[in-house]
Amino acid sequence: MSTDHYATQPAELAWFKSSYSGTSGGDCVEVATDLGAVYVRDSKDLGDGPVLRTSQEQWAAFVAFVR
Repeated sequence: MSTDHYATQPAELAWFKSSYSGTSGGDCVEVATDLGAVYVRDSKDLGDGPVLRTSQEQWAAFVAFVR
């Protein structure tokens, strides 16, 4: 897993907001995927904040754990 303020990420990523994010704009987590990784960011920090990059296997394990 990598957390990097300037994480290398493809420019063409399609980000989507979590269905559990608040509707008032305060609690917004966005996720994008490509063939090799899953990227997670805080939508309030678009372009300026850190991006978490992890493998698809690690992401699947995390999601299974939090369910």
